[in-house]
Amino acid sequence: MKNDFRNMVQYIGPDPLRSLHEAVQTLRREPSSVPEASRTAKLLAQGRARMARKVGEEAIEVAIEAMRGDRGALVMEAADLLYNLVVLLADFDISPDEILAELRRRELAFGIAEKLPKSEDPAAGPANGSNNGSTGGSTGGVEANGQKTGSAKRCKR
Repeated sequence: MKNDFRNMVQYIGPDPLRSLHEAVQTLRREPSSVPEASRTAKLLAQGRARMARKVGEEAIEVAIEAMRGDRGALVMEAADLLYNLVVLLADFDISPDEILAELRRRELAFGIAEKLPKSEDPAAGPANGSNNGSTGGSTGGVEANGQKTGSAKRCKR
């Protein structure tokens, strides 16, 4: 497959996901300093259920635009999805860096930052059905060599 660089756009500037996360954290800490017209403040005030619903709605819109093949609309909807996801994650005090670290962990474990299998995390060892996400566990990390330092709690899909 030939690379097509004609449509490539390079973003130069501060990381917008980190900037958004920091802004949401500021809104959460100092709600009195929030402008009345702030859509982010309104979303935060509506609570996590609404934030989660918005992430789902935007994900569906991304899928629809992808199926339509509308590249421009897909970019717009993907930006909406990332915005709503970062707001939700910020409400849980999860930074974009934590998500990037998980992608890096997967890259080290599997050679690519891919989605984990639904049945079990292969990095955890052989499949024996004991780690299906139905029981609790501590959240683990990854050492520099890619070895897990604990077991991760996973939900069954």
